Amino acid sequence: MAGPAFRAAAVRVRVPATSANLGPGFDAFGLALGLYDDVVVRVADSGLHVDIAGEGADTLARDERHLVVRSLRAAFDVLGGQPRGLEVVCANRIPHGRGLGSSSAAICAGIVAARAVTIGGPSVLDDAGLLALASELEGHPDNVAACLLGGFTVAWTDEDAARAVRLEPSADVVPVVFVPATPLLTETARGLLPRTVPHADAAVNAGRAALLVEALTRRPGLLLPATEDRIHQDYRSSAMPESAALVAALRAEGVAAVVSGAGPTVLALTDDGAADKLVRSAGPEWAAHRLELDRDGAAVLPLEV
Repeated sequence: MAGPAFRAAAVRVRVPATSANLGPGFDAFGLALGLYDDVVVRVADSGLHVDIAGEGADTLARDERHLVVRSLRAAFDVLGGQPRGLEVVCANRIPHGRGLGSSSAAICAGIVAARAVTIGGPSVLDDAGLLALASELEGHPDNVAACLLGGFTVAWTDEDAARAVRLEPSADVVPVVFVPATPLLTETARGLLPRTVPHADAAVNAGRAALLVEALTRRPGLLLPATEDRIHQDYRSSAMPESAALVAALRAEGVAAVVSGAGPTVLALTDDGAADKLVRSAGPEWAAHRLELDRDGAAVLPLEV
């Protein structure tokens, strides 16, 4: 059986940073942020060439171990076969190991690019297939759902298949991220979680998660109570005491602050009037950035944009 045919022209994919959990929505909620990695992929006659600029340029592998390449390979297997050669150029802006979904961005960039460069790719690997494959590669669907769909997402696994719904976040919500210099491995943060949590804490989180859907989409004035968490952030605080202290300090001032994903970045959900003030208030140990909400998710763009 003949393998797939590939486009001669390169394709460019832009993928957003993401913040998962958002406080009470552990392993379920995701938010796409206006900070992007760009990946350009071209099918070549032979070999593999990987070029990296920006985040990870001095540390990431430039061979088959690179996560974008591994994701391309996984998607090409689903699409029917591997190309003879690949050229991959990565422009990375999402910090690595900071809880902003850099690995999910790499995975989504790879599989979306593989589909885009394969003639007839969307008919073989549809959007549901993209989510399923990205979730399999990442190990959980919360970040990859937000990365693929944009906006505010709720993700879950149903009969071993990843599912997600996208909701439109309120235009009045402005994210501010506080990024520390030191990374934290997701595996380290996850290893601090207990096997069970008190029933009362689980009940609080269930209520706050339901409230967060309303707060983030329609009533941002409820974001402070809606982002309360009792089942993961406190357990992880020993691995990132500065992040835990910043979350506590911001919340004491009425700011809806949470640990972004597994940390150590802190995410504050605020409004236009307060965002710039928050950025200016950051201490020297934090790189604070006001971001937009990304509403489009992973996108195939013209090369010249």
